[in-house]
Amino acid sequence: MPNHESITKLWVVMPLFIAFVFLFIIPGTAILISNTSYFGTTSLMYGQPDQMNSNITNSLNIQNIPAKKVHVGDIDITYKTFGKGDPILLVSGASSDMNAWEPSTLRNLSSNHTVIVFDNRGVGNTTTGTKPFSIQQLANDTAGLLDALKIQKADVLGYSLGSFVAQQLTVTHPEKVNRLILLGASCGGKEGVPESPQLVKFFSEMVNKSLNNIPITPQDVKMILSIPMGSAWMELHPNFLQAIPAAKDLFAGIPPNTVKQQNHISQDWMATNWSGICDELTKVSNPTLIITGNHDNNVPTANSLIIAGKIPGAWLVQIKDAGHALFVQYPDEVNRVLQTFLSSTTNLG
Repeated sequence: MPNHESITKLWVVMPLFIAFVFLFIIPGTAILISNTSYFGTTSLMYGQPDQMNSNITNSLNIQNIPAKKVHVGDIDITYKTFGKGDPILLVSGASSDMNAWEPSTLRNLSSNHTVIVFDNRGVGNTTTGTKPFSIQQLANDTAGLLDALKIQKADVLGYSLGSFVAQQLTVTHPEKVNRLILLGASCGGKEGVPESPQLVKFFSEMVNKSLNNIPITPQDVKMILSIPMGSAWMELHPNFLQAIPAAKDLFAGIPPNTVKQQNHISQDWMATNWSGICDELTKVSNPTLIITGNHDNNVPTANSLIIAGKIPGAWLVQIKDAGHALFVQYPDEVNRVLQTFLSSTTNLG
């Protein structure tokens, strides 16, 4: 069961924010895979995860890795790098800094990749700059970070808000991206499936409370923590909310104005009054993995099916009983899928 320190960092779920059965949808093929042998299809996995380097996986603690800074455009970006191998860049969700990633995922990825994590514009120790917030601007910031680090091309993993940025990066800076991994994603606009009006209203109220120093009640906190888990997972874990963190911890390290700006651009992305980026994804030729919980309320699950239908040859994994908080709910299963994809697809190099 995830600890509350991990959950409080899931303010990654704010504007937007395995069990055992996966559904892989690969062009013309649907395969059920179990991490037991219940369905008898485990042997149909597309390659096996690389053997983890036990020294790396057991010793890595991102909190102990020194942060560095680099100037990109109008901001100074704070980042960390660790591991060894081809680079993989992780783009965080809303109101989440680079230390909020699931530790086991970082350990597993760093066993065979050089992992780059960073604070987005206005988050943590990255400066806000003078340019207005937008998904395009965050994609430009990300491309600029790769340039500053002299990384010509990287695998890119984006979660939630970070998945919007990763898609925009792939479309507008295709030369920067090898393989593309999207979790809790939507391609936005008129073809996407928006959040429910009730969730939009609730999250907007929470942002307003943060901006105006209005106390966030314990009931608010329970809602904030339970929504990204989804109803199915909450039923399986009825004691999850027996103890809740202090409301102030939900916004630790994230300035209220950044929370407001990220909430705004996230809602704009998922609004149906613009064309979205869905049709532009048909031009994406990168090996692509899309993972979604089949009870994702923050970024409705149907959005991942739409993306998978747009990107030629995309892999789609639906995680049974998971909500938006995939990494925290079922880290072992998510890690296994990531390693399977990365070990059995071609790096464009």
